[in-house]
Amino acid sequence: MTEQIRSGSPYEEAYGFSRAVVVGDRVLVAGTAPVPPPGEVVAATPYEQMLRCGAIAVEALAAAGATVDDVVRTRMFITDPQDAEAVGRAHAELFGQAAPAATMVVVAALLEPSWKVELEVEAVRS
Repeated sequence: MTEQIRSGSPYEEAYGFSRAVVVGDRVLVAGTAPVPPPGEVVAATPYEQMLRCGAIAVEALAAAGATVDDVVRTRMFITDPQDAEAVGRAHAELFGQAAPAATMVVVAALLEPSWKVELEVEAVRS
């Protein structure tokens, strides 16, 4: 049995996905971009964008009954290898205590040209 977690992102309805899906004790958080809260603009720096991605993912984890301490894997997609240090620093602040298996991949582009990073998170609820 699965449980679907929705965040209210306009992309969820338009593209037919859930922010997170719970399968047993596993929580799989979909690719999470730095979509700003309503009325705000996308953060300018890769570091700030990663923190925003993390905040959205952490909200999804909480809705699924998980915490940052339950995170076992992350995947970061960045558009410029020069952003690796800033994104990695934000990742350490967000998930460093859990020390998950992590991957950072440079991609040609993300859905919106202003996005510099996108994040996926997997957790196992304890």
